[in-house]
Amino acid sequence: MALKRVLPLRTVVATSVGLALASSSFVAAVQVASFVAGDAAWLAILVAGVLCTLAALCFAELNGMLPSAAGLRLWLGRAFGPGVALTVSLLYMGVLTGIVGAESYVISHIMVAALPFWSPAVWIVLMLAFVTLLNLRGVKLAGNFQDLVTYAVLGSLVVMAAAGLARGHGSLTTPLSPGSAEGFVRAVAVGIFLFVGFEWVAPLAEEVTEVRHISRGMLVALGILSVSYALFTVAMTSLVPKGALATSATPQVLFAGRAFGAAGVVWMAVLSLAASLKTFNAGLISVSRFIYATAREHALPSVFARLSYRYFTPWVAILTLFVVAVALSLGVLWTGRYLVLVNMAAAVESVVYALVGLSVIALRRKEPNLARPFFVPGGMIVPLVTVVVFGVLAAAVLATDRRALLYLVLGLLLAAAYVRLVVPRLRERARRARLARRRQA
Repeated sequence: MALKRVLPLRTVVATSVGLALASSSFVAAVQVASFVAGDAAWLAILVAGVLCTLAALCFAELNGMLPSAAGLRLWLGRAFGPGVALTVSLLYMGVLTGIVGAESYVISHIMVAALPFWSPAVWIVLMLAFVTLLNLRGVKLAGNFQDLVTYAVLGSLVVMAAAGLARGHGSLTTPLSPGSAEGFVRAVAVGIFLFVGFEWVAPLAEEVTEVRHISRGMLVALGILSVSYALFTVAMTSLVPKGALATSATPQVLFAGRAFGAAGVVWMAVLSLAASLKTFNAGLISVSRFIYATAREHALPSVFARLSYRYFTPWVAILTLFVVAVALSLGVLWTGRYLVLVNMAAAVESVVYALVGLSVIALRRKEPNLARPFFVPGGMIVPLVTVVVFGVLAAAVLATDRRALLYLVLGLLLAAAYVRLVVPRLRERARRARLARRRQA
């Protein structure tokens, strides 16, 4: 039994956008704005979007060569060996799953402010349970939900941004002068977080109607995200002081209240709920497929490779993600430390993008005859620029948050220990099971 090819291009775009555009993204957008002067945050956001496009081109070449639900792990494995690939992939998957904690913290506070009859913990469990049920019922249903909500949220945000700028009569402060070079580099580095997850559509390579939809969808999504974030961030900082935005876990609600009053707060609460639901939904779709593919190759317990006979969904992986997401979300709710997850994700994304650029270079040399339906133009220029730029950005993010650096080092050590100590046992167990089945046959 295998996954089914049912997802069109619009769902790939919606999933790529949905993984990046979340309620917690507005917190990161305010961080970007705090590093630059005046209302010049849009410059840093667009530069971050262009840089992510370089990485997306590298992802597109690799996905065209080796389309698989295993995605990143397969590409890094062919380029650098299976041990490095699995270690990096597990850390990557863990950090991005942790983003659910930051997202849950933000959206639960928004919902409590708008509808205070339930506690934040109740809101978190209800939202995660809803998208888990959607995913258990099949990728087509989850994909249709993703399409509807993503495009509705995007349209509403653009309308709100335009209306907010009109309320401010378009009066902006130094929109073309971002200030110091150091501040601008840090703004771009944090701006990478705004696009975190756009590439996680790659694990859907076995469920899209055409493999090339993955590369097209990523590029279209990055363009949409760049414009939407730039408009909304400038609108926020033009109406609300940066200091007030920076001290709030829900800056978008402050903006909506200032621009549209009580009705704006309610509207933004609804939009934030929808944004979080689509982010949770997209994350479950993609990460569950990655877990399924990794277990299918005996790098995780085989139980995670089980598919539903009725809906063709990796139901064990989906339910496990639900439990982990609830635990992480409640942990962040208790500690209130959501920004460290934002910085960890920005750093890990940058490291992974650099490694993807290196993978393109390595595989062009190691496997030059492998079919490449998409080839990054410009020879080695784009992959090399991707490696250098994202290596520098990773260092810049971690320099601003030493706690994030410590947690990432610990996570890397745990992932390496798992790969060294546990994975060989899983594969040996799988080998013995195969031999036993052959003897019985």
